Amino acid sequence: MSKIEINKRQSLIINKIKKIKHVTFDEIHDYLQYESDMSGSNYTTSRRTFARDIEDIGSLYGIYIQYNHSEKYYYIEEEYEPEISERMLEAFDMYHVLEVQERQSPYFHLEERRPQGMEHLYSLLHAIKNSLQITFNYRKYYEENTVSRTVEPLVLKEFKYRWYLFAKDINDGKKVKCYALDRLFDLTIHSTHFVDSEDFDINERLRYCFGIISPNAEKPTRVVLSFDAFNGKYAKSLPLHHTQEIIKDTEEELQISLNVYLTHDFLMELLSHGASVKVIEPESLIETLKNIYTEALKQYDAANGVKTKCVT
Repeated sequence: MSKIEINKRQSLIINKIKKIKHVTFDEIHDYLQYESDMSGSNYTTSRRTFARDIEDIGSLYGIYIQYNHSEKYYYIEEEYEPEISERMLEAFDMYHVLEVQERQSPYFHLEERRPQGMEHLYSLLHAIKNSLQITFNYRKYYEENTVSRTVEPLVLKEFKYRWYLFAKDINDGKKVKCYALDRLFDLTIHSTHFVDSEDFDINERLRYCFGIISPNAEKPTRVVLSFDAFNGKYAKSLPLHHTQEIIKDTEEELQISLNVYLTHDFLMELLSHGASVKVIEPESLIETLKNIYTEALKQYDAANGVKTKCVT
């Protein structure tokens, strides 16, 4: 059985127990048989395999399944981190959907763009949980050659439906670096254990970052943005950053403030909103965006033989 099928089976077990609360082994077995018939895969399990699944689920997801011996049912302990566990499960489930898409294609439609690197999630999570060194080949977008990296994996980070690995490069003074999973291949997990010094705090490192790019300044910058009323609703329902605060909220405008580093990721986010957002401050960010839009306009004017006049 492939790792993807094992992971999907464990996901089904979790979802079944979360939904029913108290569930017997026979009920889980029947549910896995039903899902096997529906998907064309084999998710059925023996009691011995089910016991191993319970151990793996606790180790990988931090979701601990217990057995009530007197009532003979399984249940999930109440104390676990649901947001982290469920986001990881979502990623695995999405990868499974992509894997079975061809068999079920008459029933749903997905974008042709296929996220890459998700097949490494299970192995990387195992290496992180067990403090095992890993080696992989890596190719940056702006370099043709691939490089081999041996690292101590620390944290998996999701950003805009892509996954990234933060790890210590043992050949570069154990400097913490970030690797995109879609550019990572030929992954090998070693039996070599490392001692986690716990000197890396992902929350602190990215506290004022938008995305995964490290700070480019000593202090974050206060940014004030103005949205029209319609697009402001989206900014309120899905905040751009956890530091977001509302300054003004009227029928015509939504003004918000953020405390962030002015990284490339943040700049790309602003550009993606086009004319629906206006930067109020800082002035340096306003000038940067003006220059980008001016250069972009020149490309279209040049194609039509028109000279661009910059009006300020």
